[in-house]
Amino acid sequence: MPDEQESLFAAVDALLEEAAQDPLPHPDERKRLREAAGLSQDQIAKALSVRRETVTSWETGRTAPRAPKRAAYARLLEGLSTLHPDPTVNAVNAPAPAPAPTPSTAPAPPTVNAVNAPASKQPAPAQPPAPSAPSAPSAPPTVNAVNAVNAVNAVNAVNAVNAVNAPAPARTAVAARPAPVEGNGPLVVLDGTDKAHAANGLLLPLPPKARTDLPTLIAWALGPDADLRSPRLHRNGKDGDPLLVLTPAAAEALGLPPTLEDRRTLRLPDNHPTLKLLAKAKWQLTRRGFGPWPRIYRPATPTTGRQCVQLAVLPWGALDARAWGEHTAELPAPELAALLTTYAARVLTPRGSTAVSGLELMTALRPPTRAARNPETNTWESAPVAGSLTRAVDPAPPEAPDEHPVVAALYPRAHQRTPDQVLDEEAYDWIRDPQLLTDAECARTHAVGIDVNMAFAAAANRLPVGIGPAVHTRGPRFDPKTPGCWLADLSSLELDPRLPSPFTPNGHPPTGPAWYATPTLAYAQELGHPVHATEAWLRPDHGPYLDAWYTRLRDAYVATMADLGVTSALPEPEFLAAMAELQEHPDPVLKPVLSAIKSTVKGGIGKLRERPQGAAYRPGEPWPALERPTWRPDIRAAVISTARVNMHRKMNKLAAAGLHPIAVLSDCAVYLSDGPSPLDFLPRTPEGKPLPGGFRLGVSPGMVKHEGTQSLLWAVEMLDQGLNPARHIKGHDAAADGE
Repeated sequence: MPDEQESLFAAVDALLEEAAQDPLPHPDERKRLREAAGLSQDQIAKALSVRRETVTSWETGRTAPRAPKRAAYARLLEGLSTLHPDPTVNAVNAPAPAPAPTPSTAPAPPTVNAVNAPASKQPAPAQPPAPSAPSAPSAPPTVNAVNAVNAVNAVNAVNAVNAVNAPAPARTAVAARPAPVEGNGPLVVLDGTDKAHAANGLLLPLPPKARTDLPTLIAWALGPDADLRSPRLHRNGKDGDPLLVLTPAAAEALGLPPTLEDRRTLRLPDNHPTLKLLAKAKWQLTRRGFGPWPRIYRPATPTTGRQCVQLAVLPWGALDARAWGEHTAELPAPELAALLTTYAARVLTPRGSTAVSGLELMTALRPPTRAARNPETNTWESAPVAGSLTRAVDPAPPEAPDEHPVVAALYPRAHQRTPDQVLDEEAYDWIRDPQLLTDAECARTHAVGIDVNMAFAAAANRLPVGIGPAVHTRGPRFDPKTPGCWLADLSSLELDPRLPSPFTPNGHPPTGPAWYATPTLAYAQELGHPVHATEAWLRPDHGPYLDAWYTRLRDAYVATMADLGVTSALPEPEFLAAMAELQEHPDPVLKPVLSAIKSTVKGGIGKLRERPQGAAYRPGEPWPALERPTWRPDIRAAVISTARVNMHRKMNKLAAAGLHPIAVLSDCAVYLSDGPSPLDFLPRTPEGKPLPGGFRLGVSPGMVKHEGTQSLLWAVEMLDQGLNPARHIKGHDAAADGE
């Protein structure tokens, strides 16, 4: 009995000790404080002698620090909170500031970036690192006390409604935190009135002519009254440009047509009065012209610095319904401002389509250049950033698309390249031969689809990709750690015909030598196949270029899902119920943000191999995208190869347990089941846990969610017609969702 009592006392003492630990702020606040101080997760990890992944877990709430790290972490956060108090708390609790005279603003000192216009084809040289000391307080925003009270009342009203309409205990919806912004945020939404809708419910008064005169509006957006800020994401990067979102009413007030008549180029004609007005005020347009996402700038000078504004013209389709949702562009201006500000705070201030934003995010997180002091001249000069893409490089011939000049120089125009001439790393589109369905499978009642969360983002995590140009090698020894493409013959490797081949997008076994990206060949080696490449294009200069990109998009996705009430702490049945509720009752603000985040991942990877556009293009000629350092089809191939291999590895684990898919489309697999839920067929260990190495239900990237369920008869009819059930398992074409 004494031993039992001692053990109970020890357990109680442990609880008391845990309760007495240093208090920590909310995980979201931990991340905000770190970012406000300009610190990276690597810096925090190094200071506390932990891994970067540990800091990530602390900031997402998956784990909590333990002693003695906890006390040090709490001390750090307490110090940062003193330096960087939460602006949203101050805005709600502090009285409205008394009117103060606007301080005179002196022109910023010239930087290396000051001589670069936004239309420059080369990567912009970096500016000197931002000073670590806090900047002087800016002038108070031009928002009166009434607006501040209205913002507080609006938040209270929303919280009251959320409390009344709270869902069942299976999911606790969390009201989205006000987006952490600097100044008045990175953008405003204009609705044709004399007010602009900014972050967190703020209303900014416009100058008298700004509602109808575009040059006046641009000058206001760049001035201290608007106070629109989009801080850099990397110390060597540059601050973002203000974004002005024009609703149909605002576009009409500014003299813009309701639609673009030129559907081929999607831009205003050169003789339009708006363009003449801009030219008269000495504003210029980039090569994209004045389309749905025009960028308007003045060439930078040592005295003025960078002057650039981004517009989004909603009536011209700036917010693609496939990326942002069907009716997002029709939302009221306050909701639209909240939606876009949330996306900007978690991902990036939009600079075009989500694909463009995905690519721009790579550069914002990995700037090509930095400022370095020349010891001989004692002046700042532009220097490359290690691990970044600093210049455009030609692709290896197998990596280049058919239109590329490299291909035109090697093959006749009508030549159809064979697998031993072209790298074909694409996502799965495979169905099983219906003749291979077993009697046991035909006795099941349902076809259930499961979809991998953020599959391409998960594939990019820790993936080594080429940084510099490719080097041609004959008879190389295969190295799974060297990015590149390899010519090898995998046709002799026998695999289960009830699974798609991991080596081809259509799932059919290879029939001879073909070009493969490194992850594909590494997986062949993992399966026990000896790899002997006869030729290769390798990139000895390589690194995890996409790591920061993955981390930011993962955090954005997880935070948005948490705001929607879906967290990693939910048990599997509650997770499925919460996801089903999201489909039935979508949030008008957060659901489009979630859709845009997922589209940013897929679009950004796709943009790495942007094809030529326009009827005037002739095959074999270079096109503008080739001038970008981020035009890298080899990186795209490596990501897609890794995603496909990850998919096959998990399907292979399920196959060992007797389960085989009947169809796969990209990151969605369809299995036959005795019930309508993934829980009815996903295998478990004897302890009741998910099968190690297989598909696991959950919210994190790389885990899976329920995609849809149909009847067995429906699935068999699809297979008999040669159609892919994974494409239609939701009840409609997955392409309609941008998938």
